[in-house]
Amino acid sequence: MRSKTWGDAVYSGVVYAFLIAVLLATFYPFWNVLILSVNSASDTIRGGIYFWPRELSFTSYREILTDNEILHSVGVTVARTLIGTPLTVLVISLLAYPLSNRELVLRKPVTLYFIFTMYFSGGLIPYYMILKGLNLIDSFWVFILPGLMNVFYMILIRTYIEGLPGELVESAKIDGANDLHIYFRIILPLTLPVLATIALFTAIGHWNAWFDSYVFTYNPDLKTLQAVLVKILNQYQTGSMVSDAQKMADSAKRLAVSSDTIRMAATMVATLPIVLVYPFLQRYFVKGMTLGAVKS
Repeated sequence: MRSKTWGDAVYSGVVYAFLIAVLLATFYPFWNVLILSVNSASDTIRGGIYFWPRELSFTSYREILTDNEILHSVGVTVARTLIGTPLTVLVISLLAYPLSNRELVLRKPVTLYFIFTMYFSGGLIPYYMILKGLNLIDSFWVFILPGLMNVFYMILIRTYIEGLPGELVESAKIDGANDLHIYFRIILPLTLPVLATIALFTAIGHWNAWFDSYVFTYNPDLKTLQAVLVKILNQYQTGSMVSDAQKMADSAKRLAVSSDTIRMAATMVATLPIVLVYPFLQRYFVKGMTLGAVKS
């Protein structure tokens, strides 16, 4: 093993400095939101809070977590995530498995048909009209059914399955197993890394979704957490909401909270759950992306 030269030391120093700068640039905004959310509202107005809260206060979180609209929106978001994620993974993998079979009739035309949808779409208005014709507008299932298929994820799973030893399927068929048995007992267990990766992406998409709630639902009981968060973030910035903002400001004075602390607390409530889930799926995420994206 050769000893490190002066140039190696300089190179390592530059690399570490760059990585530390990237870490600070990505972590500090999150940290700043956290400390502002737990700082006293009256003290936050003074500004100058950068690294640590000056007056610790959890009043904003108490206000957020006791708000009926927010609590109901959390339930809607959790429901769409818990229902939509496994259904999406199931549907995508059910399509990817037969398309991974090179002996499938019309395999290439069917694959090209799905790939075509990745590059071209009808736009928002035709999409809205289709959902309306299916009676999905202002329905909870508008969050689930339209997103059951993702072609990019399907290609990842199909490529992963194609990399598995073909002898496994052949031996199972010799033993009398049909395609459903092969899919559930062989393919699903072996594709767990890439399925976990797809599940993570899908869960994040459901948890962070707000546009479909804004456009396709009118019932307040169907609003997602992110949609309510967007409403809170815009509450003090939209001229048409001046009266509502004044009412909230009056309430904030009584509760010792401000628009800034409320918005920061709402952001943390919406962000923390998905951040806490990621470490448990990280090893599947790395393995699934490296093995599912490159054909072996």
